[in-house]
Amino acid sequence: MTNDETTLSATAIRELSADLHRIGAVRFGTFTLKDGRESPFYLDLRILVSHPTTLARVGRALARRARDLEFDRIAGLPYAGLPIAVAMSLVAELPIVYPRKEAKDYGTKKAVEGEFEAGETALIVDDVITSGGAKVEAVEVLRGAGLVVRDVLVVVDRTARGSDALEAAGLRLHSVIRVEPLMASLREQGVIGDSEYERVLAFLEPAQ
Repeated sequence: MTNDETTLSATAIRELSADLHRIGAVRFGTFTLKDGRESPFYLDLRILVSHPTTLARVGRALARRARDLEFDRIAGLPYAGLPIAVAMSLVAELPIVYPRKEAKDYGTKKAVEGEFEAGETALIVDDVITSGGAKVEAVEVLRGAGLVVRDVLVVVDRTARGSDALEAAGLRLHSVIRVEPLMASLREQGVIGDSEYERVLAFLEPAQ
């Protein structure tokens, strides 16, 4: 089961899309992806850490999107998800935990950092979703530590069937914005032309 409808107004979508492009989080050209495909655009939300105003905007949007979800703690995913999870936590005034990439083999040997009680519910927060594989792996770590995880919230949903992987793991996907309205907004603002917009849609079409 998925739920990726945005709660942003048209004005908020326009402002967020423009901000993400301005700081270089949305780029256009030819980019080779991890799976070998060539994409006409690239999303790099890791750059948000160098742009506090935009990071704060993203944090507010995430907190707004999560209002109807039930959870006790935010679970930011290393590495891109951690700063945006912190930005969200400052707005929502909720604590954070995060699964380690590798469990400690010394000291406390924790697999999950931060304070929590077994049985509490964690909301996964990350930058984007593509295949969903990394999210499922993180959920397994959190559940293994005794946390309940039902929902995943991302800033941008690339609509590349990631929701299918989450659904198979018993998870629901939520996003601040999907890639199609993001691109449509940038076209309306004159950032990209019609031909470039059509290239993006053609690339995304097989994933629908």
